[in-house]
Amino acid sequence: MIGFTFGFTSILILLAAALIASSIRIFREYERGVVFMLGRFWKVKGPGLVLIIPVVQQAVRMDLRTIVFDVPPQDVITRDNVSVKVNAVVYFRVVDPEKAVIQVARYFEATSQLSQTTLRAVLGKHELDELLAEREQLNADIQKVLDAQTDAWGIKVAIVEIKHVDINETMIRAIARQAEAERERRAKVIHAEGELQASQQLLQAAQTLALQPQAMQLRYLQTLTTIAADKNSTIVFPLPIDLLSAVLDRFSKPTTPG
Repeated sequence: MIGFTFGFTSILILLAAALIASSIRIFREYERGVVFMLGRFWKVKGPGLVLIIPVVQQAVRMDLRTIVFDVPPQDVITRDNVSVKVNAVVYFRVVDPEKAVIQVARYFEATSQLSQTTLRAVLGKHELDELLAEREQLNADIQKVLDAQTDAWGIKVAIVEIKHVDINETMIRAIARQAEAERERRAKVIHAEGELQASQQLLQAAQTLALQPQAMQLRYLQTLTTIAADKNSTIVFPLPIDLLSAVLDRFSKPTTPG
């Protein structure tokens, strides 16, 4: 009889120990427990030691750390009908464990699928040039759309970064030709603007020299110095008639007999 009592007591002790062990939950600092009581949401508990009543209560463990999701390459047709492959990386985390458990079945899979469709939808509204040159703005647009749609799931999309934009070889050559043509156009425009400015400066110089004949003579002397510095064997120096007018007038006067 004593042995039977001792054995029964041991069983009760073991059952109590098992019951206590199964009711203990330890949640780390970055974890929370969504507790349900008889199938109904009760509260979010943690971090630390949490006691769960077996059978009556159930706890779902949620990780609140930022998750990095690599969006696989997506086929995107831009607004100017160019087919490209684009992949990106999305940083998101759970901010409301209750919604992440109740409002969506598998929040990671749902967020990843939504990221892919949103990437194609947003980039398809832009042209290829914008896709290559305005990545920061496109990243912000995708992040804003994703964050608005995942808010109902208790998910916060913090960052979206476009990683690679793959273009086929034909489009690469076309872009190179376009860039070369653009550089040639700019060079011609700059050359034309330089010619215009030079012509304006020459016009002002001619007007100034016309008002001051002495300035024209100094210009001739400067030109002679420049030509002499080139060590030419023959120098042709234009001499204005105005300088010789005084001499010609003197010789043209008739001499008076003494």
